[in-house]
Amino acid sequence: MSLQSWPEPVVRVQSLSESGIKAIPDRYVKPPSDRASIVCSPSVKDANIPIIDLEGLFIGANVLGGPGNPTLRQINEACRDWGFFQVVNHGVDPKLMRAMRESWREFFHLPLESKQQYANSPCTYEGYGSRLGIEKGAVLDWSDYYFLHYMPQCLRSHEKWPALPSSCREQIAEYSKQVVELSGRLMKMLSLNLGLPEDFLQRCFGGEEIGACLRVNFYPKCPQPDLTLGLSSHSDPGGLTLLLPDENVPGLQVRRGESWVTVDPVPDAFIVNIGDQMQVLSNAIYRSVEHRVIVNSAKERVSLAFFYNPKSDIPIAPAPELVTEDRPALYPAMTFDEYRLYIRTKGPRGKSQVESLKSPR
Repeated sequence: MSLQSWPEPVVRVQSLSESGIKAIPDRYVKPPSDRASIVCSPSVKDANIPIIDLEGLFIGANVLGGPGNPTLRQINEACRDWGFFQVVNHGVDPKLMRAMRESWREFFHLPLESKQQYANSPCTYEGYGSRLGIEKGAVLDWSDYYFLHYMPQCLRSHEKWPALPSSCREQIAEYSKQVVELSGRLMKMLSLNLGLPEDFLQRCFGGEEIGACLRVNFYPKCPQPDLTLGLSSHSDPGGLTLLLPDENVPGLQVRRGESWVTVDPVPDAFIVNIGDQMQVLSNAIYRSVEHRVIVNSAKERVSLAFFYNPKSDIPIAPAPELVTEDRPALYPAMTFDEYRLYIRTKGPRGKSQVESLKSPR
């Protein structure tokens, strides 16, 4: 199957939304079992993912205290129990976070011809897009997006970053730099919590040669939000994801047992979640968790997902230190490039991709 072009003409969801349609096209109508009408059970209705304050946990790049540190314990519990948590006082400039979100909102409200010059292909996904996966006739999500690479340096191409708004490229560079630094600190915390040396996970990811990319999501108003999703249920294929959500419009839902919890974003916080590569490396001590995005009939929504991933050609397998007789290695070694290609041909499919990789017993 070719990854050079999309299987059908690309339709911009924002254009559909702004056309004033009263009913969404059939291409966006999800099967009843996948729709967002499933309500939370009373036990999780008012739940929210853990909120963790990182203030004082670092001096420079060094983690203070060991695994007994209360903040590290909170992170460990969140990774094991939820696979998701929010972090505040994380060191990324809140003004920059807000400016980035608003610049991207401005980008999506540019004339279509200004955005079309950045139209993407499924070969790299880089640029302005409106679908994930290349399956012909697939049911699509109600969203547009912009995807770009930050690391490794050889993939970083400023020409592929939007020239408008005029501050956008400068903001992307500074924001990405600060989020990479935060991600590196989180990797140290996860290593310590797994009983490993502080730099263990970072080394597994390729040291300084990690992969890092940004996907900005734009969820236009939807006339029939109960029939579709902004992003179908999936777990993230990479290592860690740091999401800057829309503070005013909740949309992210996290699976909790058989229910879905709608995350209530905390101002100036990042929502952090475990990806499939971290599940493999930790031998499923930490698990990536299904999540999805619901849409809204009254308000559009903008969010920025920053993906912190292993270097693409390093085989990722369960850390030998986390493999025991009682807990044998659950996954064969696979590079992130191989796994990403596997994911991209299919589009979002819940947890089925990573689970299908488990070594036969």
